[in-house]
Amino acid sequence: GPTRKMPLTASAMDFFQLFVPDNVLKNMVVQTNMYAKKYQERFGSDDAWIDVTLTEMKAFLGYMISTSIHHCESVLSIWSSGFYSNKSIALIMTQSRFEKILKYFHIVAFRSSQTTHSLYKIQPFLDSLQNSFDSAFRPSQAQVLHEPLIDEDPVFIATCTERELRKRKKRKFSLWVRQCSSTGFICQIYVHLKEGSGADGLDALKNKPQLHSMVAKSLCQNASGKNYIIFTGPSITSLNLFEEFEKQEIYCCGLLSTRKSDCTGLPPSMLNNSATPQSRGQYRIRMKGNMSLICWYNKGHFRFLTNAYSPVQQGVIIKRKSGEIPCPLAVEAFAAHLSYICKYDDKYSKYFISHKPNKTWQQVFWFAISIAINNAYILYKMSEAYHVTRYSRAQFGERLVKELLGLEDTSPTH
Repeated sequence: GPTRKMPLTASAMDFFQLFVPDNVLKNMVVQTNMYAKKYQERFGSDDAWIDVTLTEMKAFLGYMISTSIHHCESVLSIWSSGFYSNKSIALIMTQSRFEKILKYFHIVAFRSSQTTHSLYKIQPFLDSLQNSFDSAFRPSQAQVLHEPLIDEDPVFIATCTERELRKRKKRKFSLWVRQCSSTGFICQIYVHLKEGSGADGLDALKNKPQLHSMVAKSLCQNASGKNYIIFTGPSITSLNLFEEFEKQEIYCCGLLSTRKSDCTGLPPSMLNNSATPQSRGQYRIRMKGNMSLICWYNKGHFRFLTNAYSPVQQGVIIKRKSGEIPCPLAVEAFAAHLSYICKYDDKYSKYFISHKPNKTWQQVFWFAISIAINNAYILYKMSEAYHVTRYSRAQFGERLVKELLGLEDTSPTH
């Protein structure tokens, strides 16, 4: 849960600023003004530009965050006369001023001679955000490594044609998270860039388990010695990785796939389906030290690799139509934690900022801001302030937007 107690009167802005405090916003102001000056020295002066202020930067963020609540295809719809117009907030800043800030917006204006990382324009912000996540929240023992649903607004995906989908620019990065499976709080973010089609590119990442292993190690670098139980999908699950984690006192439970997983060191007899017909709930087990390989049957063969649960402990999967299906405890635990993450995706993925910039570092930035707001809401729900106001996620987002814009009326409209 939270590491600090927030007052009963804590606002949405107070929770948001646990992760994006004023000193981070002030740095955005300084870097944006520096970039504007550098840009104009190179391409000619811009008489319409005046240096951005902290108040304007907060309003700029407020407009962007508003697209996570009202899913307009363009943030500029706020100033239009169409369906997505929002006259209550459009008066705070003119559209032309917003577009100027958007043009020059930067987190790191200059590239140092020592910088080789492609995310240098956003790395200081990601580091600050990670430190805030670590200091603001203590996760439960059970956590999940996965890729959250961040691609598109589900309504757009459901209504657009295949041609429109193909025209959408593909993301040039992959975003992975380590997430507390009891609360949904995202503890750590890892961004893998598609820097060409080489061995470390995104195309290779989707096919090579050793690169997924690299992602897992990066996400768990702060987890050593804490006895966490990490749940993983088929692309990450491997015997070598789990044995390496066990030396760091990190325990694992992962779904295994003969097609997607690195099956090195696993007995072939357990990877082949049994020729004799099996009934639902039957399973086979092979052990090596603390590691168990479980082959469980339920309308198909499911394989699990774990060193976090004893294979002799019994569990049960409850199906609405079939009733109770017996299984090892590891299988029950895996299903329970993964179903929680599915619920998180269903509830929170629709609140990602809709603005889709062309620059990769900006895409990463707005995804990171969206995750920070979701985390802020989770902390709000666990605080005493929630028992006073009881805002939904949409109401919390609206309140945050109004506070960033400096509007006096912060009451939700939902």
